Amino acid sequence: MRGHSVYKVPQGKLLKTTLEYDETRHTIQSLRITGDFFAYPEEAIELLELKLEQTPLDHTVLVQTITRLIHEHQIQFIGLDAEGLTQGILRCVL
Repeated sequence: MRGHSVYKVPQGKLLKTTLEYDETRHTIQSLRITGDFFAYPEEAIELLELKLEQTPLDHTVLVQTITRLIHEHQIQFIGLDAEGLTQGILRCVL
């Protein structure tokens, strides 16, 4: 299945997500993240898109996984955080 979401992160920026997911396994197959937020290093978004493949579409698992990836890869966001990204991803499956 495919879903799309446009989400205004509270106290943040606009986040656009496009998600292809496995309905049976309820996991991410591919993810595209865009918006008017900033991320450093530049390749951080591509890294997150890749690393989140096969991740379960579960709020707790997504927040924990995204938070871990942010710390492991020293990603800095302006206008976005792990919770906001999780909300944007999950809105694609509503």
